[in-house]
Amino acid sequence: MLPDADDLPELLLDLCVPHEDINELVGLRRTVTRDAEVLRLLGEYVEELVEDMGEPDRPSWLTERLAEATTTLDASGPTPLGPYFAVYVFLAALPHTRAYHRARGIPAEITRRTLADLGRRMAVHRRRHGRGGVQSPRWLTLHFRGRLYQLGRLQFERARLAERTAATVAAAGLDAAAGTPCLNLHIPDFHGPLTPTACDRSLALAREFFARHFPEEHHETVLCHSWLLDPQLKRYLPADANVIRFQERFRVAHEDTEPADTEPVRYVFGDPDIPPRDLPRRTSVERAVGDHLRAGGHWYVGHGWFPLTAADPGVPD
Repeated sequence: MLPDADDLPELLLDLCVPHEDINELVGLRRTVTRDAEVLRLLGEYVEELVEDMGEPDRPSWLTERLAEATTTLDASGPTPLGPYFAVYVFLAALPHTRAYHRARGIPAEITRRTLADLGRRMAVHRRRHGRGGVQSPRWLTLHFRGRLYQLGRLQFERARLAERTAATVAAAGLDAAAGTPCLNLHIPDFHGPLTPTACDRSLALAREFFARHFPEEHHETVLCHSWLLDPQLKRYLPADANVIRFQERFRVAHEDTEPADTEPVRYVFGDPDIPPRDLPRRTSVERAVGDHLRAGGHWYVGHGWFPLTAADPGVPD
């Protein structure tokens, strides 16, 4: 079920797992393979993860179980298994994910770059907590179930329009209804600036990729749900800033009224619990986020969309 111990280091490197985690993961492999109960749990979790591979809207209890395992499995000792258990689940599922990609004709290089998000989430965990583990293993179930793909600077998740957004898209003249296939756009960390050129390239790749490998789904709409779409950023950043130019690609899907102040703090500074008074002011985005909060303001998650087929999604038809 798990790769051989001698093969494990190179496989972990292929997944961009941080070097400081590799020896611990190789050493803990013995703990997994010698414990019948842990092996049973591993097989159960992998079976749940790969069942109905590729289905974009299948509900799963796996994400909650992974979170439980992180806090309960082998919580003692200098290197507890729990924080790393999700890594072994994804490693054991890897052959299934790769087989699904091959069956869809997806190039191996896209598979590699997509699944390398495992290493990115481990780097985020170490940055926030100072120890090994996987930040939000729920997120990675999208990658290993064939729902999400890294295409250049951006990630695209196969999804379906919810009723409210479908009504907004239909009102703009597109053929849309609840349940219509769409793409959720995500902006990964540790991947350089969010430049217009990089975004254009990703969108061009997405148009070709999904038309070729998922032609039956006809993805016509791109959605994004992010604090980066909060229009208040325009008060603090110049019009030619990458974030503002990214915002201009989108039409408003709907607006949130519930503050989400920890979102920008989490993604800009790496720790959602840093008090506003302690937030650094090294960059224009850091100053925008911190100064707004220190002045008593709030940040909100923005919800935007644009047609994938538009030559310039930032310009209304």
